Amino acid sequence: MAAALLLTGCSVVVSAAEPAGTVATPPAAVPASAAPAGSIDARALLATLPVKGKAPKTGYDRVGDFGPAWDLPGQACSTRDLILARDLTDIVRDGPCKVTSGTLHDPYTGKTISFRRGVATSAEVQIDHRVPLANAWQTGAQQLTFEQRRQFANDPLNLVAVDGPTNAKKSDGDAATWLPPVKPYRCEYVAAQVAVKARYHLWVAPAEHDAIDRILAGCAPVMVPQPGAATPTER
Repeated sequence: MAAALLLTGCSVVVSAAEPAGTVATPPAAVPASAAPAGSIDARALLATLPVKGKAPKTGYDRVGDFGPAWDLPGQACSTRDLILARDLTDIVRDGPCKVTSGTLHDPYTGKTISFRRGVATSAEVQIDHRVPLANAWQTGAQQLTFEQRRQFANDPLNLVAVDGPTNAKKSDGDAATWLPPVKPYRCEYVAAQVAVKARYHLWVAPAEHDAIDRILAGCAPVMVPQPGAATPTER
């Protein structure tokens, strides 16, 4: 399928606003000319990222460095609820924000998950940072301000609702050590990582770069936002 898309000159578009769809087949392709203004091919953007070793994880503190989970000042709803509302279908809310139920077509595993909010069930659907916070800390985020890191932790471009146990297995792995089990989704997954790293001026480790480049080489062109095309606060 990827080869066919390359021959037809089509592309996949990664957008922070797109819901995650069913991924039993590769993401739908669109003509490259139809990509949003300000988009760039992810593989070309990858070539602009610095490549160097990871910094030590010394001093990393999730809350101290990136702020409380899913809380962005000035945002009416929690980031978790915003992403659940974006990525789930058939959602039910309690009030204007709280998503109490819905259906997730998990892009990582291909499973359909019935989400019910509750102490025993909420963790079945988790919100993944495609670029993990610890990875960001080791690849340049130490140089960002606290507010920039807080925006990073809540940026929809980097977030996706997924199967909870699968997300737990990922931990803070980068593309060299962990990839979604559903292979067709890997194109979009690593392309989003490139876009996020470019947006926040982060680098990629050598093995991480090579893994991303190898995956994108086998994909139809994946269009992602250029750095500066949209900031987290503009969405």
